[in-house]
Amino acid sequence: MSDAPIRTRREGGILEVTLDRPKANAIDLATSRIMGDVFAEFRDDPDMRVAIVTAAGEKFFCPGWDLKAAAGGDAVDGDYGVGGFGGLQELPGLNKPVIAAINGICCGGGLELALSCDMILAAEHATFALPEIRSGTVADAASIKLPKRIPYHIAMEMLFTGRWLDAEEAHRWGFVNRITTKEALMDEAWKLARHLEAGPPLVFAAIKEVVREAENMKFQDALDKITSRTFETVDTLYGSEDMLEGFNAFSEKRDPVWKGR
Repeated sequence: MSDAPIRTRREGGILEVTLDRPKANAIDLATSRIMGDVFAEFRDDPDMRVAIVTAAGEKFFCPGWDLKAAAGGDAVDGDYGVGGFGGLQELPGLNKPVIAAINGICCGGGLELALSCDMILAAEHATFALPEIRSGTVADAASIKLPKRIPYHIAMEMLFTGRWLDAEEAHRWGFVNRITTKEALMDEAWKLARHLEAGPPLVFAAIKEVVREAENMKFQDALDKITSRTFETVDTLYGSEDMLEGFNAFSEKRDPVWKGR
């Protein structure tokens, strides 16, 4: 449907998810539920390896919560769907790489959506902020995530003042991996996605589970869970054909052929 808020494009093991809600790509409850279903399907499809999240147009990536929808009856504590707001930040068991391609204004819940991805590419005109303070509310997910991603004092300045960062500053503080021209953004995102698509999916899954679960664990406790194969993805990896394939490919001086099993 031409008026669908989410468009998807699938090529091989790569899924491109485009938020398309003119004029600003704000997310209401219905859109969030659709996004959750899309990302859950991506998570559960064994043929899917990598996702790219972007938005239509060149001005806005996403300003976050649709305040007009909220004024019309969308409750802030309503049903966001299986993945929480934006379909990603609370989706359980998502052990595949997700790339954000930021094509414009990225603020509030839009920045929280980007922070839910594993890597962030930004067009040179992209800007970032957490303006919730000016509306008398809290940027909940960002308050948890951002001080762990960038220097504490910069994160607190963003949260306390709502000030805007351009792409260069966002890159300097480390929550943007790479800056591109607006024309090259999606080409670069797909180039990165194809690189990841060719990688070992079981290793990616193990990395994501370990990073996620170890965040609030002591180092030795997390390491013990890895070496004892207590993490499900690590146990799967250590008993897999792919792990043996990696050893064989190295010894035979050839590229490995990953099967995801």
